[in-house]
Amino acid sequence: MKASIGRTVHYQKWGTPGGEHKSAPSPAVITDVINEETQECQLFVMNPNGVYFNPTPYSEAPKPGHWSWPPRV
Repeated sequence: MKASIGRTVHYQKWGTPGGEHKSAPSPAVITDVINEETQECQLFVMNPNGVYFNPTPYSEAPKPGHWSWPPRV
């Protein structure tokens, strides 16, 4: 799949170093494609603790600090 503005993706939150909070996905929307080759994108992340904008690298599998395509259910 190709990253494009408006696509809904998952942003994998970091979690805490001590493991109190596990890494988990948050919904996000691509607001800009920074690099088409690497699929680094600017994301609007919708988090239970608020929203934020992040330039974020892509990972095929969920990886903390990266975005990935949501799994098909």
